[in-house]
Amino acid sequence: MSDQRYQPEVEGPSRSQLKRDHQKLQQLGQQLVAMPENHLQKLDLEESLKTAVYEARRLKSSDAKRRQIQYIGKLLRTADLAQIEISVDRLDHQSRRYRQHFALLEQWRQQIIDGGNTAIDAFMQQYPQADRQQLRNLQRQAGRELRLKKSPAASRKLFNYLKKLIE
Repeated sequence: MSDQRYQPEVEGPSRSQLKRDHQKLQQLGQQLVAMPENHLQKLDLEESLKTAVYEARRLKSSDAKRRQIQYIGKLLRTADLAQIEISVDRLDHQSRRYRQHFALLEQWRQQIIDGGNTAIDAFMQQYPQADRQQLRNLQRQAGRELRLKKSPAASRKLFNYLKKLIE
């Protein structure tokens, strides 16, 4: 008999890793359950997942709610997690990703207002689907409002247009 010891072949993640992954999915499920209704409506979730979230909101018993959140975690295994997490982070105004996204929009708006055609060209290189004429009109209106010290309506319109394009 040889002195070889039994060494199981490791295939895939460890049990501990699987538990951590499942716990992460359950935490995301809890976030979805606790999310305000208007934010939940903005997410592109599968119908079964949405139904499970609404069911968890309806439940009063803590044990039943816990089991429902476990079920939501199970449903999330097959969902597009990256897209859901990005969407949840953007809706969460406290998240770092949201603040970075907002700062990027502010930066582009200011560059376009201050830089004119040069900044519009730079923006168009990154976002070719943008309408150059609309950007130019909003840039001129925002510059005029700034010089005349009027309410920054065009600046807000420019920000919203950039937001729509970048998202």
